[in-house]
Amino acid sequence: MSMQLPAETIVKQVKLKVANLEVMTEFYTGMIGLVLLKQDGNTTFLGTQDSSEVILILEELSEPAVKMETTGLYHTAFLLPSRKDLGNSLLWLLQNQVEIGAADHGYSEAIYLSDPEGNGIEIYRDKPMFEWDIREDGEIVGVTEELDGDAVVGAADGNWLGLAPGSRIGHVHLQVADLDETEAFFEKLGFSLKSNFGRRAKFFAAGNYHHHIGTNNWAGLNLPLMTENQLGLAWYSFQLPSKESFDNLVKHLDSQSIDYLVENQEVTLQDPNGMLIKFQY
Repeated sequence: MSMQLPAETIVKQVKLKVANLEVMTEFYTGMIGLVLLKQDGNTTFLGTQDSSEVILILEELSEPAVKMETTGLYHTAFLLPSRKDLGNSLLWLLQNQVEIGAADHGYSEAIYLSDPEGNGIEIYRDKPMFEWDIREDGEIVGVTEELDGDAVVGAADGNWLGLAPGSRIGHVHLQVADLDETEAFFEKLGFSLKSNFGRRAKFFAAGNYHHHIGTNNWAGLNLPLMTENQLGLAWYSFQLPSKESFDNLVKHLDSQSIDYLVENQEVTLQDPNGMLIKFQY
């Protein structure tokens, strides 16, 4: 039985396992612009301006595993409401001499950087959907071209106060062991393949978004799976629009014999790459 997740599905939260909580919290608040909402022992909870909703969780590990090239997070992508907001973030990062990359993807404009522990970060804004290259079969074609940095900066008002109200995590991009196995898994969950870049990267979404999940094998084929006490991604979660859609997902998982746990109205399951995914409503 095939199923499609509701178009209103969004990425809700990302949790990272870190070596230095103080340094990482300072970076995500001071440079990226998140707000520290709460600290509980070795864990901090971060959100955007004018919101009490947690979107990023940082947990310090006391004895993390030695960092190895495995499956895991490629980047967390923070979606901003407007080009002005992207311009303000770009100006802020340049003023603070943060090393960045940038690209125009056709459907979005993006800035790329890494946190102090090497976790990738994307900060982006979506272009209006009428500018996207959407094909009849539902494919949403992305490109990688030079960002018009002057125009992005020109849209800024120079009033950077952190990630603007209304910002959220737009997608997560993952480093996987096997693209085809990963594709089969996400399609079984109810995501659809939106673009396929040869044999090196695939992008999936609920509804008509360009992607909620990116996957690639750029670091190599058949990477070892990430381990539980490894720094980096702990889990990421999706928010479904209703209890009905949550119940439908649980029934679908049962019908497909997909292993999962339910706790506190949240489903947790593991993908073929050793990464944990949560669904809530």
